[in-house]
Amino acid sequence: MSNASLSPLPSADRPDVTAGLRDALLGASFTADGLLELLGAPAYAALARSEIVPALRATRGDTPLEMLVRLFLLQQPVPHARVADVLPVDACLESGWLVRTAGDELAATVDVRPYGGPGGEDWFIVSDLGCAVGGAGGIGSRNEGVVLGVGGASTTLAGITVRTPVDSALDLGTGSGIQALHAARHATRVTATDVNPRALHITALTLALSGVPAADLREGSLFEPVGEDETYDLIVSNPPFVISPGARLTYRDGGMGGDDLCRTLVQQAGERLNEGGFAQFLANWQHVEGEDWTDRLRSWVPRGCDAWIVQREVQDVAQYAELWLRDAGDHREDAAEYQARYDAWLDEFEARKVKAVGFGWITLRRTGSAVPSVTVEEWPHPVEQPLGPAVRAHFDRIDWLRAHDDAALLEAHFLLAPEIVQEQVGLPGAEDPEHVVLRQHRGMRRATKVDTVGAGFAGVCDGTMSAGRILDAIAQLMGEDPVLLRDRTPAQIRLLVEQGFLEPAG
Repeated sequence: MSNASLSPLPSADRPDVTAGLRDALLGASFTADGLLELLGAPAYAALARSEIVPALRATRGDTPLEMLVRLFLLQQPVPHARVADVLPVDACLESGWLVRTAGDELAATVDVRPYGGPGGEDWFIVSDLGCAVGGAGGIGSRNEGVVLGVGGASTTLAGITVRTPVDSALDLGTGSGIQALHAARHATRVTATDVNPRALHITALTLALSGVPAADLREGSLFEPVGEDETYDLIVSNPPFVISPGARLTYRDGGMGGDDLCRTLVQQAGERLNEGGFAQFLANWQHVEGEDWTDRLRSWVPRGCDAWIVQREVQDVAQYAELWLRDAGDHREDAAEYQARYDAWLDEFEARKVKAVGFGWITLRRTGSAVPSVTVEEWPHPVEQPLGPAVRAHFDRIDWLRAHDDAALLEAHFLLAPEIVQEQVGLPGAEDPEHVVLRQHRGMRRATKVDTVGAGFAGVCDGTMSAGRILDAIAQLMGEDPVLLRDRTPAQIRLLVEQGFLEPAG
């Protein structure tokens, strides 16, 4: 791997300098809240898209915060005297956070971006210059070893991760260290791996500058750096999942054919999990001619694991190729070279009979059950982040359903989940609705059709009556045979419980 064109990195072995720099940044309100107040919402949002012009216009003044924004976020040289008023400048120069430029000016060697933690923590994400986030214009560097900061995929994974206190967590393919940073809040020990040694160095800087304990950093691909006897309570990975013809950029192209990297990662994760432990990934997968994509993903699930796989988006092969060509900035280069690379992507997909590519989340949980639960579904609709609590609740409900046969189900008491609304859909003036929809306003924000029995059942679930007694009452109102109703309704109740519309009381 060549990192020759990338800036030398600050020292990761000077905790005194890093602590002093952190104190200075906080003292100048160089935080997520401070940036929002200084820049305003439009410029702040533009900065998250790697568009710097609005932020440049908002930082024409001479305050310490404006100077820090120009220095660390906008990569603008700043006069030495101004930096010395705010930062421990000599120590930052000596340890490599800053370098001298033409005249009496200083420049940053890395991008340092404030990041608000879920508990209100003031964290900082370190990345290569111009690579804090991706953007429509492409990344800031074409070097294969470039390390990006926080993008939409990073925050999505952080939001869906189950956040319960654990002894050990593994961040596989750590990049800039954002997942390790989150894990440090609730894991006693954090291990972070990456095939790119530059990423491990930057992760060390991210953790130190954010004021959290150091992680156990290990170089290598997939589970290679992990000992055969090492297991974890939590494994997270935003891997280089892009399905591409070659491995041009380490942070996104895994170097394996097709979706083999994601498949290998998922299949090998099961044996690395402690009982009850979670493994959570972002992934891409191929939609192959003549094959059901859900069957493809079911075949990835390792033995001894429950799984919940959600497809969030599907792109045809042309859309997919264009997305990642733009990510690399190829659209700004020579037109003939761009077309040749585009053609190579389509050749790769044609050879593999791939018609589309899916993107989504994969969650595994190690289970001792003889019959694991595997749910594969498509849900492209808006959800409410953070989803970690909803993910954990899904597997809790799976456990409950597995432990209750239909007879036990009918003896159980249920509660309608909070913020569920009922919608009746039909022609205006019609005596009865064509169908009834239950809709969630939290978590996955699901909507599901129910029949008259299902709607009536859900509507009276307040925990006071057993499911069987409720069905008997509904049978009496509708003039139905209560035995037949008890026989045919448990499947509908199970679905409502599995999807979170109903909760077992107590």
